[in-house]
Amino acid sequence: MKLRLEQYPDAIVQAAQAANELEYQIAVVKQQLANLEAEAEVIVAFDNSLKNDLQRKARRHEVLQANPAYGAAQERFLQLATEKANALAYLEHLRNHFSVAKLETRLRIVQQLTGLESRELVGL
Repeated sequence: MKLRLEQYPDAIVQAAQAANELEYQIAVVKQQLANLEAEAEVIVAFDNSLKNDLQRKARRHEVLQANPAYGAAQERFLQLATEKANALAYLEHLRNHFSVAKLETRLRIVQQLTGLESRELVGL
């Protein structure tokens, strides 16, 4: 997709906003994961049958794995992280194309000016 030079700034802003929205969604999922992990910590903290840290870690892991919301949140986090990486790659792609388009425009202007100067020298 080749845009006209004046279209790039808006496209870049839209791509940046899309990446920012994904970052927000990632933050929401991270908060959900933290809440689920805190709930698991509470369960483990009040389990008097656990004798040491290794048992507490194992129990915490069991509690988290038994919670379907935790697995779903982890999956959503990975999905959003991939989408964000792709959005940032697209944003960089747009920025690079914009830079190239600006350079091409400058080159055309220079070539036109050089052509005019050459014709003036020859007397055309």
